[in-house]
Amino acid sequence: MDKMIEPKLGKVCVTGASGFLASWLVKRLLLSGYHVIGTVRDPGNEKKLAHLWRLEGANERLQLVKADLKEEGSFDKAIMGCHGVFHTASPVLKPTSDPKEEILGPAMEGTLNVLRSCKKNPYLRRVVLTSSSSTVRVRDDFDPNMPLDESSWSSMELCERLQIWYVLSKTLAEKAAWEFCNKNGIDLVTVLPSFVIGPSLSPELCSTASDVLGLLKGETEKFKWHGRMGYVHIDDVAACHILVYEHKTAHGRFLCSSTVLDNNELASFLSAKYPSLPIPKRFEQQDRPYYEFNTSKLKNLGFEFKTIDDMFKDCIASLVEQGYLSSI
Repeated sequence: MDKMIEPKLGKVCVTGASGFLASWLVKRLLLSGYHVIGTVRDPGNEKKLAHLWRLEGANERLQLVKADLKEEGSFDKAIMGCHGVFHTASPVLKPTSDPKEEILGPAMEGTLNVLRSCKKNPYLRRVVLTSSSSTVRVRDDFDPNMPLDESSWSSMELCERLQIWYVLSKTLAEKAAWEFCNKNGIDLVTVLPSFVIGPSLSPELCSTASDVLGLLKGETEKFKWHGRMGYVHIDDVAACHILVYEHKTAHGRFLCSSTVLDNNELASFLSAKYPSLPIPKRFEQQDRPYYEFNTSKLKNLGFEFKTIDDMFKDCIASLVEQGYLSSI
């Protein structure tokens, strides 16, 4: 236990608690015995939050409070007194005329608003920020024979040139977080998940889960742009956040990805495994560089990833149960 943060079962805050990943994180924290303060935009939206209140331990140890990434100081109440903060919330907006205004600004300012509230909390031990493996891999100057690790950063110039605004927003937000926390003495650890696969606790599917559902129904439009992509089980991502929060020696960035596959490798695996689903056999090939991820930093803490088989088995079972897919 000397390597772990004490007290293990203190009070923690999860921002954007009703989200796809955040819901799983809240679930795992409650199962571990933590008291969880979850921030949401509308605590009165019973329909959107019902899945959180159904979690084991929620009635005893979950509190949902209002906070908005765009409002400085709105996280003060939720964060004050917490030993740990898991910042998972991120604005997901479709750009219309000014992507910088609509995505980049809110992502950075939202992160800084949460961290300003963290700075006011004398009880805070550690902040765990959800970033993305995309902050590592969007660059055109790496050796494909050398797996990418946490020392790599995506090229902001390349993101801007290719108009990959989501990746640019995650990269800028994480860099802003490191700068703020280093300057203000806040213990920060960041988690960089690849594409997250698994059951959605909310019956309302987020864009990630909707894209997966589309693939299983035979659509190629969204997934064809993936080219080569890392995949990870949603439960692994939640577990990873808690591991790096609790482990005293955890520091810096942690890539969280189980398997990297080309589109056609994924299609081949899925269509063979689930022949009754109209999964595409092949994808239009994109001219993308080959890469692998080096996840030894996380594995050295004793972490083991679920397989691509586990990810889709659990995901499909959930989609069938929620009525999005007919039984297979």
